[in-house]
Amino acid sequence: MLALLVTWIVTAVSFFIISKLPIGVEIDSLVKSLMSAAVFGIVTAIVRPILDFFFAVPNFLSFNLFPWLFAFIAGAICFGLAAWLVKGFRLRYGWISAALGAFALSLVSNLIYNVLFL
Repeated sequence: MLALLVTWIVTAVSFFIISKLPIGVEIDSLVKSLMSAAVFGIVTAIVRPILDFFFAVPNFLSFNLFPWLFAFIAGAICFGLAAWLVKGFRLRYGWISAALGAFALSLVSNLIYNVLFL
C-alpha cells in the first residue's frame, strides 16, 4: 500500500514539473496534478493491456524491431486519455503534447525515483 502511495505522489510531482516545461502540458494546480496522476494510473492499468494486445500483431510483423515504439505510442495514448478525462489538465498542442508529455513523464519520474531510492 505504501508503494502505491509513493508512486502516486511521485507521478503527481512529475506531472506538476512537466506542466512547467514548455511542451504544451498544462495543469491548473497541485490538486489537479494529484487527480491527474490518479486518473493516469487507472487509465494505464485498464487501457494499456488492451493497447498492448492490439499492438502485438504490428510488433510481431515488424519482427519485434521496435517494441519501444509501440510502448511509446501506448503511453502517449494513455497520457492523452488522462488529459481528456481530467478537467484542468490540458494538452495545448494535441497529440504532440501527449507524446512529449509521456516522454517527459517517464524521464522526470525516473529521475525522482533515482533521487529518492539511491
